[in-house]
Amino acid sequence: LVPESGGHPRSSVRTKGQDRMSNPSFSERTSWYAVHTKVRQEFRALEQLENQGHTCFLPTALAETMRRGKREARSEPLFFRYLFIRLNASTSNWRAVRSTRGVSGLVAFGGRYATLPDDWVDALRSVPPAMRRRLFEPGESVAIASGPLAGLQGIYQAADGDARAVVLVELMSQPQKLMIAIDMLRRAA
Repeated sequence: LVPESGGHPRSSVRTKGQDRMSNPSFSERTSWYAVHTKVRQEFRALEQLENQGHTCFLPTALAETMRRGKREARSEPLFFRYLFIRLNASTSNWRAVRSTRGVSGLVAFGGRYATLPDDWVDALRSVPPAMRRRLFEPGESVAIASGPLAGLQGIYQAADGDARAVVLVELMSQPQKLMIAIDMLRRAA
């Protein structure tokens, strides 16, 4: 399995076996469909469907998270609980797709499976994965959740390495810039 474009290997369209997308008769008879997945099982559904030989696309974006006390960028689905699959309306095994691990079903309206225009999927594929969410944005109100300053609120200024942040707090009626461990911060309520 080889991604057609750069970036995260699961953020591109992949096929198993020969390249069926280059065959004009294949693309004329097929359409893109939206697959509704089970909660947080988009990558599992993608892998299982690709193992069955289907052409799938899961758009992703990078999100900043905390893991073991360090900031980490990880790939998350752009559309939670959805991915896209290319199927032939007359010859594809729809039951196998619906019963795949991680799949809840295919999106349907009025008893008909919803198709997506090729142009729409191509446009999504052409956009590189971007940073979708950071832990904190500069200027955002944060609260110190633990330590001797627990309960104190301030303004997030910037990251200082992987594990610390600069926070502007008011101490003794004066604004002070403090270096605080990121895992001690929470969004202010």
